[in-house]
Amino acid sequence: MCRSIRTLYNVEPPASEEEIRDAARQFVRKVSGYRTPSKTNEAAFDAAITEIGTTVERLLAGLQTTALPRDREREEQKARDLSRRRFAG
Repeated sequence: MCRSIRTLYNVEPPASEEEIRDAARQFVRKVSGYRTPSKTNEAAFDAAITEIGTTVERLLAGLQTTALPRDREREEQKARDLSRRRFAG
């Protein structure tokens, strides 16, 4: 499940709010053990996603690097190649 969380820092174009929220959702799913929470737990689940998303935004804004940004398309191609090799018969 967490393999779908991509690196969001130092990529071009920068991570969108939607990507940050998706990563927060995947993290909450992993930690809670729920893919989809029950109606009883939905509010807590959504609140955690919002809080983690906000924290990730602050983290990304506060990080500094001298490295050149990674090209998002090239990183995605490397991930596809790795997946192809991993699941090749």
